[in-house]
Amino acid sequence: MVAGRRDKIPAKIAGWMPSLPINSPRSRAVASPRVVSIADLRPLARRRLPKAVFDYLDGGADGEVTLRENCRIFDDVTFRPRHAVATSDCDLRTRVLGFDISFPALLAPVGYSRLMHPDGEPGAARAAGAAGTAYILSTLSGHRLEDVKAASTGPVCFQLYLMGGRTAAEAVIERARVAGCVALVVTIDTAVAGLRERDFRNGMKELMSGSLLAKLPFLPPVLSHPRWLAGFLRDGGLSKLPNVVVPGQGPMELIDVSAALAAAAVTWNDLQWIRKLWPGPMVIKGVLTADDARHAVDQGAAAVVVSNHGGRQLDGVRASLRALPEVVAAVNGRAEVLMDGGIRRGSDIIKAICLGAKAVLCGRAYAYGLAAAGEAGVARALEILRADVERTLRLLGCPSIGALDRSYVDVPSNWE
Repeated sequence: MVAGRRDKIPAKIAGWMPSLPINSPRSRAVASPRVVSIADLRPLARRRLPKAVFDYLDGGADGEVTLRENCRIFDDVTFRPRHAVATSDCDLRTRVLGFDISFPALLAPVGYSRLMHPDGEPGAARAAGAAGTAYILSTLSGHRLEDVKAASTGPVCFQLYLMGGRTAAEAVIERARVAGCVALVVTIDTAVAGLRERDFRNGMKELMSGSLLAKLPFLPPVLSHPRWLAGFLRDGGLSKLPNVVVPGQGPMELIDVSAALAAAAVTWNDLQWIRKLWPGPMVIKGVLTADDARHAVDQGAAAVVVSNHGGRQLDGVRASLRALPEVVAAVNGRAEVLMDGGIRRGSDIIKAICLGAKAVLCGRAYAYGLAAAGEAGVARALEILRADVERTLRLLGCPSIGALDRSYVDVPSNWE
């Protein structure tokens, strides 16, 4: 931190910049008074990243219908405020999976975060802890789970793919337990990787695993982002996956991910086996129907996440918010219900809670901040969302997150 410069920035913003010097261009960008929404972070991320990396973060499967609908669907739900109510001190806290968080948003697992910014997963985890909320670490991390857990002062969960076979999975589950991860999040919607067309057009595969000759057509956009490239190279370039240790081979190469996912589909029988290995809360992520919700609870899930993988797997499925009421009804209080997909504003978080979610997971919302400015960008994204939540509560005339219910929103009649 540069001495004597912190007073040049409003106190609320300065307190959310733990990792970057105040005179850093990236710090100044995310601290700008003009960065008032998550949408303002997206162009900053786009400017800093090569097109292939930005589109990996920003894109979805096939025609990206579900990706767009995840965000648009919130427009169909409108608020029913209570006016002439004094709500000067709203309580944003909630309790999820046995731990308390400062407001009802957790950081979702985002694979390849280290590719977006050298701060990567530890930086995002530190920002989450400083904000009083939880971070969920993806299996597809370039950092050891132990290091990410140590970076955060808040709860850290581990998201599990069965990559590398059962022996590799058993080893990483035990590592997560010993490290003190508070929950295991099992993703069930990745029987194969979705067709993310932007990645093919941009040569993402060739850039990550191809020969120099194969890379050549796709290098100009990378070379035109020298700051990102310098940081990427200083950080060691492409890393292996230190949390997927294949017996006899060591950490899995990042280039093997698509093939590994295709050989690692999770079944309900696998969940029985995982439940025996993991003593803490198990969360099932990727639930969109009542049947799957009931199966998950029957397998011992403490929570389910209503999720279509951010529109990155099967295109044309329902938006997460649209599927939420069906899943809430099916679970019927036997487990907590979380939701992810399309969260860009605090009002989106409030709408999801009114429809039965205990809390939400945010992915792209913080990843844009990470890509734009590392840990400081994640902190800024969380600050924006938290302020949005508090302002929305006060405008609704609602004293707390716990007091929200269906009476605060109107939904289309065909949702019933």
